[in-house]
Amino acid sequence: MTDTQKQIVTVGVTGASGAILAQKTLVLLEEDPRVARVHLVVTEAGQRLFTEELGITSGDLKQLPSRILGHPVAKIDILPNKDVGASIASGSYAVDAMVVIPCSMGTLGAIANGISDDLVARAADVMLKEGRKLVSVCSRHAGQPHSSGKHAASAAGRCGDYARGTCFLSPAEDDRRSRYAIRVPRPGTDRPPAGKMYRWAGTSASKKAEA
Repeated sequence: MTDTQKQIVTVGVTGASGAILAQKTLVLLEEDPRVARVHLVVTEAGQRLFTEELGITSGDLKQLPSRILGHPVAKIDILPNKDVGASIASGSYAVDAMVVIPCSMGTLGAIANGISDDLVARAADVMLKEGRKLVSVCSRHAGQPHSSGKHAASAAGRCGDYARGTCFLSPAEDDRRSRYAIRVPRPGTDRPPAGKMYRWAGTSASKKAEA
């Protein structure tokens, strides 16, 4: 894939529980050779989430991506959530995909109803308007009002999921989170880079049955 074919991705992080999933997603995007640039937007509640769940303080906002990954970053730049005039707030700026991870129910409701009062919601609204890929990962199963918001957002053209464990053969917690983040759709292809995703090969009993 040439540089001109590489993808631009926006990552939104809100205040729903699941900072580790955002961290794992950013690690994967930073390492993915198909991705040229990642625009990171973290809400005020999202910054507090990183502090409370991962012990990562915001400090200088420009340094947050490096603190999240634990080393200097090459692809990730951060945009203030209040900057509704940023590049990703316009459909004329080509973003290939956006993921909101974790996505709070408040943010989901804003996206579903076109309430664009911050950059995360505005960027998501642009993705819907332009018919581009938008994925929101909510941190828990929804009650009735939240389900209505999820259905409305789905009808508007976005893809959604609930964060959950993908546990085969009792893997370690960190491995489970990594495996879930890998399965979040990303641009260029819905499949992660070769060798990254665990693939179920069946149990010994099922293999004997096939034989």
